[in-house]
Amino acid sequence: MEQDRYFQFSLDNALEMILIFNKEGRILYANKKARTLLEYDNWSRCTIMDVFPANFQDEEGDLTLDIPLGSAEEQDMDAYRRNRTCFPVRCKVFQDADDPSVYHCMAYDAAERNYLINQNAQAGQEMEAALKVKSEFVANVTHELRTPVNGILGNTQALMEIENDQKKLNFLSLVERGCADMNAIINSILDFSKLEAGKFTLEPREFNFRSMVDYVKANHSKKITEKGLAFFVTISPEVPEIVIGDELRIVQILNNLLSNAYKFTSIGKISLEIVKTAQMKNKVELFFLVLDTGIGIDKADQDKLFKSFSQVSASTSRKYGGTGLGLNICKQLVELMGGGIRLESEVGKGSMFSFHIWLDVPQKEGVDTVEKRDIRTELRKLQMQSMPEDGSMQNIKKFGEPENLAEIQKKLSKLKLSVEMENWEKAEMFCETIRQLTEDAPREVKSAMLRLKMAVQKADYDKTAAANELLEEALKGVTADTGGG
Repeated sequence: MEQDRYFQFSLDNALEMILIFNKEGRILYANKKARTLLEYDNWSRCTIMDVFPANFQDEEGDLTLDIPLGSAEEQDMDAYRRNRTCFPVRCKVFQDADDPSVYHCMAYDAAERNYLINQNAQAGQEMEAALKVKSEFVANVTHELRTPVNGILGNTQALMEIENDQKKLNFLSLVERGCADMNAIINSILDFSKLEAGKFTLEPREFNFRSMVDYVKANHSKKITEKGLAFFVTISPEVPEIVIGDELRIVQILNNLLSNAYKFTSIGKISLEIVKTAQMKNKVELFFLVLDTGIGIDKADQDKLFKSFSQVSASTSRKYGGTGLGLNICKQLVELMGGGIRLESEVGKGSMFSFHIWLDVPQKEGVDTVEKRDIRTELRKLQMQSMPEDGSMQNIKKFGEPENLAEIQKKLSKLKLSVEMENWEKAEMFCETIRQLTEDAPREVKSAMLRLKMAVQKADYDKTAAANELLEEALKGVTADTGGG
């Protein structure tokens, strides 16, 4: 029959050896793969005991099997060729369903498989050894780096206490800031190395959750508001007062996300929202949202953010700084706490980073029921709240609109005050905000803005004052053309 012919063809061209033999051990059929590997000339005289002498014995005409018959598990066996050399195989033996006196043996050459297993094991050992060497190297290098950096920092702070000249104090302040940035980079590299090597462990302890959030808020509130941004922190009443977790690492995650929001936001506001989304016995799931009205991130670039040493673009790294490790470390820390992190963002409209983690609560605060809130609607509500109503943010960003010109004047006033106080770092920050507010401005405004930025970067008081006057004249011309007051 045609069906039998197809079946015979499939057996003969199978990728594994197929042998069919009877209860006396005589081989009734050997497919092409078996004939090629075993090299027997006369299969009518060949028995299964010749091929597998260690596993099949002939005792007074009765075949004895030394393997589990019909086992679902493969067996490791040695198959012998006609020249009595052997090779390892993985084998299964089944009794024929229609004829109990017939057996089917399927086997494949395991030499290549064993070789690959050994190679993989060796590669794994070599990789583990390399990771250990790298981890030890990074730990030693970061320790050696900290010593001179802390030495410079300590001497700089000592000099700042006895120095009265404002210009010298400004330079010393820059050195102090550089040392702090260097220590932050060293810490990030060390954390990343530990996480990569699997040697990072959390240190959970009992702490007051709201006190921790107050500490984070105090760390960021001043610099955010000084930049002219609004800063809001909201904690849902359902969030427990006392929790058990790694407080230091939660602070590290929040600091990183808020620092990024501050870095990439020049106009509008930054919000931190915390809600409880689930509780099961003595475990509680908390959901954190960090929202900003900053530059936003293109959808095509969002996947890069959580990868190590990766930023949206080289220009972003040059303009805003950073190693590209922060968000990768945050992702791994969040996952260690049983959660996940995600991003929703739109270019020019801002970003919303959200993450959830599981924390323990003291026994007395635990419950026996499972509570799960649908937070989708709440998230959307919070996201909408983060954006100014009636399109005012779009008007602020669009050059020539009354809101835009008013915001420029507000930032120019703060820039002048910073220059008068010789706080060039703040002056440069306000200068960058004004540059963003004048991105769509006419050529004369952009030219005056460029001169102002260069003068501020050089910390040149006279040139800054002259460039400021030039920019204000150019802005008056725009106001007159648009009919503004």
